[in-house]
Amino acid sequence: MKDETLKTVARIALGGALIFAGISHLSFSRRDFRAQVPDWVPLKKDDTVVYSGIVEIALGSAIALAPKKQRETVGNIAALFFTAVFPGNIAQFTHRRSAFGLNTDEKRFARLLFQPALVWWAWKSTRK
Repeated sequence: MKDETLKTVARIALGGALIFAGISHLSFSRRDFRAQVPDWVPLKKDDTVVYSGIVEIALGSAIALAPKKQRETVGNIAALFFTAVFPGNIAQFTHRRSAFGLNTDEKRFARLLFQPALVWWAWKSTRK
């Protein structure tokens, strides 16, 4: 498979995953996502989940549909977003909050390792 085709597939898959995650923030996984909101966030947990879901839908759409000239910028924004929400994963781990089937310290820790992969995926799939 050509490098450009692979990047396109990866970029569209990431966009689709973000759109799905955003929809789940607003509907069937709302309670689970509240478990990831750190206590220090100054908004209500449910509001934080709703706002982040809207951002994920918009960001996923932008990644999937961005014209070539804007892809790197959108990829950078997505990488920053994944970095910005990482404290939520840390809070879930440190406060031992079970959600999304992450009901052991080992599973919650393994989830922490996935976040850098998302940052890399956003960055790599949007580069020329």
